[in-house]
Amino acid sequence: MVTVTPDEVRALAAASETFTVEFKRGQGLNDTIIVSAAVCLANGRGGKLLLGVENDGAITGIAPRHGDRTDPARLRAMILNKTEPALATVVEVVDIDGVDVAVVHIQPASTPVGTKDGLFVRRSTKSDGTPECVPYRAHEIISVGLSAQGRDYAETVLSDIDIDDLDPQEFDRHRELCATGRGDTSLADASDEDILRALRLQVPRTAALALGAVLMFGKPQSLARIVPTAEVIIQEERSGKLVFDEGIRAPLLRTAERLSEIMEARNSEQELQVGLHRVRVPRLPEMTVREVIANALVHRDYSESGPVSVRLTEDALRISSPGGFPPGITAENIFEDSRPRSVILADAFKRAGLVDRAGRGVPRIYDNLLRLGRDGPDFSGTNDHAVVVSIPTSDADLEMVRFIIDYEESTGTQLMLRELRVLHSLKVAGPAELGELARSLAISEAGVRTSTTRLTEAGLVEARGSGRGRRYHLAPSFYRSAAPEAYVRMRDFDPIQQDQMVLSYLDTYGSITRSKAAALCRLTPPEAARLLKRLVQAGELELRGEKRGSHYVRVRRGDAR
Repeated sequence: MVTVTPDEVRALAAASETFTVEFKRGQGLNDTIIVSAAVCLANGRGGKLLLGVENDGAITGIAPRHGDRTDPARLRAMILNKTEPALATVVEVVDIDGVDVAVVHIQPASTPVGTKDGLFVRRSTKSDGTPECVPYRAHEIISVGLSAQGRDYAETVLSDIDIDDLDPQEFDRHRELCATGRGDTSLADASDEDILRALRLQVPRTAALALGAVLMFGKPQSLARIVPTAEVIIQEERSGKLVFDEGIRAPLLRTAERLSEIMEARNSEQELQVGLHRVRVPRLPEMTVREVIANALVHRDYSESGPVSVRLTEDALRISSPGGFPPGITAENIFEDSRPRSVILADAFKRAGLVDRAGRGVPRIYDNLLRLGRDGPDFSGTNDHAVVVSIPTSDADLEMVRFIIDYEESTGTQLMLRELRVLHSLKVAGPAELGELARSLAISEAGVRTSTTRLTEAGLVEARGSGRGRRYHLAPSFYRSAAPEAYVRMRDFDPIQQDQMVLSYLDTYGSITRSKAAALCRLTPPEAARLLKRLVQAGELELRGEKRGSHYVRVRRGDAR
């Protein structure tokens, strides 16, 4: 049984109302007010209903409801008996400086709950961030109820629409996409009715259409009437100033196409020379843009109010899609699991060739970005009401791009996503132990151990130390195409003598100049000259060349002197 203290009640009252805390004044309080407030919180994230607290947080107390007192058991029973399905709560009456406050503890409902009188309300947030109770609309209730039953919102059959509510041009758009070869070419010449049946948007042997048909092919007026939440707002900011702002209310394929056009017009490229080949590194990779847009449109919760928000800045493409992750998906397992909120919409996009047919869109996005020398997608901004993903758009790490291309072309072996993630982490964060890599990448230690073993065998990663203190770092094969002195600094992470640093560098790269030795050991040019002279006198180095061409090489045993 929950027990709340007077100090906790005072703290809740002082903090004002929130999404999970509601106040009701104690005077003039009737059953209808109490039950509707309880239903509202239950249809949100649950929370606490404080009876006897004013809107401004003043504790005035609840008037006795059962003779000379308020009986928590009878108050609980009243809420239980006047809700449908019955809402079980825990009620406590707390004395606060001589007045009673009833605290009703409410759990979030697994399915929509209403009053026996047929009132359905849910918790929401105003534009200023303050909470409110708003009507729980029929299509929202249907969506939540279907999700709780494991059913698809898009398959909801609508009795008040027919083929005339759908736009023939949208069927043409779907056929054109299928004909490109990425999608289901069997639908490229299909009739409108055949497409509806193939996508499970028409009830078999009837003319009844599903809600997904309106989302995919609906005319603007039909879309606004049936699914008013189908909206996208795209904005571009430069130096903190808004330079582009457009709202899109259209069927999903047209929306995806328009968003791609806007992104393509704002794309730019870096170029990288790898051998005889010139490699283009786009700011907004076409595959990544296509997948994140499709995910936002297909996996959003259309029962949630608010548009999909797309915001482009110099540093990132940020997309916020109403509704949290689909059931069973978290930020930790999103790279491994695929559970679309709407299987029907996901299949429609796959058959149009807009998303990965194997349901591996997020791993493909991650793989694509890492190969282009960027960070992976960031889902850390996601909450219960929105999936938020941020895609980096700043300059790429071209040395990482060169390294990956060189390795894969020279060996004919493609690096796996987990291996790319390990390499990227070691490049960005530096040497790390297995446990550190596992935590930062949200991968099991066993998985990280497998990847580091493969990378070590391939000569891409090296390790120092033993046991749990063993640390991994990038091998010289990366730094041959980057700044060579960085390798020795990484490899000799522990403090070592300057002469050992120079000798280790020479073992890897064959020769060293005075300026390189100065940069390597962080010495002034005269100090570097004295260090090299000492190694020559010790028989470790030999000076070759003159003036600007002078350099030092390692003296090997048996060399003629």
